[in-house]
Amino acid sequence: MGLSALGIENGTYLLVALIFLLLLTGLPLAWVTGLVALLFTFGWFGGNALPLVTSRIFGFITEYSLVAIPMFILMAALLDRSGIAKDLFNGMRVLAGRLPGGVAVQTLIVAILMAAMSGVIGGEIVLLGILALPQMLRLGYDRSLSIGVVCAGGSLGTMMPPSIVLIIYGLVAGVSIADLFVAAITPALLLLGCYIAYVLIRCLRDPSLGPPMSAEEHAEESLGSALKSLVAPLFIVLVVLGSIYGGIASITEAAALGVSSVIVISALRRELTFAMMQESLVHTLETCGMIIWIGIAAAVLVGVYNLMGGNRFVSAAILGLDASPVVIIMVMMLILLVLGMFLDWIGIALLTLPIFVPIITELGFDPIWFGILFAVNMQVSYLTPPFGPAAFYLKSVAPPDITLKHIYTALLPFIGLQLLVLALLLFFPQIAIWPL
Repeated sequence: MGLSALGIENGTYLLVALIFLLLLTGLPLAWVTGLVALLFTFGWFGGNALPLVTSRIFGFITEYSLVAIPMFILMAALLDRSGIAKDLFNGMRVLAGRLPGGVAVQTLIVAILMAAMSGVIGGEIVLLGILALPQMLRLGYDRSLSIGVVCAGGSLGTMMPPSIVLIIYGLVAGVSIADLFVAAITPALLLLGCYIAYVLIRCLRDPSLGPPMSAEEHAEESLGSALKSLVAPLFIVLVVLGSIYGGIASITEAAALGVSSVIVISALRRELTFAMMQESLVHTLETCGMIIWIGIAAAVLVGVYNLMGGNRFVSAAILGLDASPVVIIMVMMLILLVLGMFLDWIGIALLTLPIFVPIITELGFDPIWFGILFAVNMQVSYLTPPFGPAAFYLKSVAPPDITLKHIYTALLPFIGLQLLVLALLLFFPQIAIWPL
């Protein structure tokens, strides 16, 4: 007797339990979802179900939108290894001036500019951890404030176009990625504004938390050299986002233009080397390989679960709640928040969105708006323990005396700000969709 004898309700409970049990063994998410997918494919439908597996894999890997992902990852890898981001940070020192908390504000602005250049998060947190964290600690900044600024600012890449999170959402949900990019700008700037306001309020009330730069340090850099250091980063942002919003290039073409711009600028700055290209390409292949394998496994798992009747079961369970549509959305957000504490955002997107997005559409909500809610939710997941990736990225480059406990404690106020913005977007959708 096959697994189908369990029925869809018990089958769902078994599927979820197996995923979490296998995750506890330490196996990679792609292996876990792949093994569970194969078990339910053949256990539910029998040995003749192999074409189901192959058709789902073929459908995923031939999706044209995936082409943009390696280009943006390569662009981020090249930026990490060039001096463009370092010059951007150093140049902003002059513009930050002698304002209390100015270097923290500068770090946040640099973070949003870096996010607009690449849309990849991990490398940005590491880079800010190398450039910004030591400087803030040297200037006497509060340790918790400095840690929070680096991790929260570095996570803005989930929101700020060209966000990989938004590209994956558009791919899975079948909505316009360009529209997602347009809708994400205001919420991304709102998050940035909340972070900056929090830093300034705390530092203006207690300047010892973010001492201003001394007159001597501020005089070391000239305004002209500072503005010169901003030219290359702003040009890259203009090439990538300007070509998209100006209708000049598609998302994939803009990604290629961005990579070309970084390569040309690095060559003109005499920073482009064979070793740099080799390291960047290897990093790109490793990251894309992870995304593709998770995507393949998740595509098969979601496909077989839908054929089992899982999408109808989940849809009926959620829509059957005796609650308003907004409460149903809140339940979905809570599910995503809980999953974000244990799973990678790529797995969450590929496992939940094929089920959630049709429900959103049936409830009459805009899937573009839900995509922005999803992106903010995934930004929260980057900071939340026990598996918040931002903490581990920063720990890899932080001074030895900074522990994971210090990092997670420092992130709590910024998680609160993220949840505040999530609530604002939930109850005031026009914040996101007004440009559309």
